[in-house]
Amino acid sequence: MQTYKKFLLAAAATLVFSANAMAAEKLKMGIEAAYPPFNNKDASGQVVGFDKDIGDALCAKMKVECEVVTSDWDGIIPALNAKKFDFLISSLSITDERKQAVDFTDPYYSNKQQFIAPKNVDFKTDRASLKGKTIGTQRATQAATWLDDNGGMDGEFKVNLYDGQENAYLDLTSGRLDAILADKYANYDWLKSDAGKNFEFKGEPVNESDKVGIAVRKGDDELRNKLNAALKEIVADGTYKKINDKYFPFSIY
Repeated sequence: MQTYKKFLLAAAATLVFSANAMAAEKLKMGIEAAYPPFNNKDASGQVVGFDKDIGDALCAKMKVECEVVTSDWDGIIPALNAKKFDFLISSLSITDERKQAVDFTDPYYSNKQQFIAPKNVDFKTDRASLKGKTIGTQRATQAATWLDDNGGMDGEFKVNLYDGQENAYLDLTSGRLDAILADKYANYDWLKSDAGKNFEFKGEPVNESDKVGIAVRKGDDELRNKLNAALKEIVADGTYKKINDKYFPFSIY
């Protein structure tokens, strides 16, 4: 009888330990929450969007509990490295410069940058035609880099930089900008809104090789490998497509 009681106590202790270990398996994912439809906040203040849905699906495959931590775009990589969160899933383009600060997973979607401007304006996107124009874009983005490299840095046209994409859209609708250069799929979503109904894409995408990944701290190969494995799973079982189709009538993978 005494031996049986010891067995029960040991079994109970094991269950408690296992439960505590599972409870401790919790990750924080960093998101800007100001870049619809990829990430933003709904009327109740909850973070929603493509990035959030993909992050939740990956956490489910990894069998871990995840919570969202929001961060301003300018400080989002420093916040990751300061351990404010464990991984960053916020439409972050994979670039050589960023690879010096963080490690990336495999891409979870492919991106492009394209101009938008008023429908009733013959807006050409070649460098000569941009001279004298005022172009808006979000700071520290691939679009901002392209504008700098293609005349903005030389003063051929003015570049207005914004902390968030929504402020750029406000200036475009009020006439303070001639055009915006931004990620095509964020622009696509805004053009469907009432605010964007009088605007359209102009020219062809200026960059069609932009790959977007999930960032982890340098050297965190264990988490990066788990995220990569989970990404392969959600693509294979159709979870990714369901999320994609919720936001876009075409594949962005």
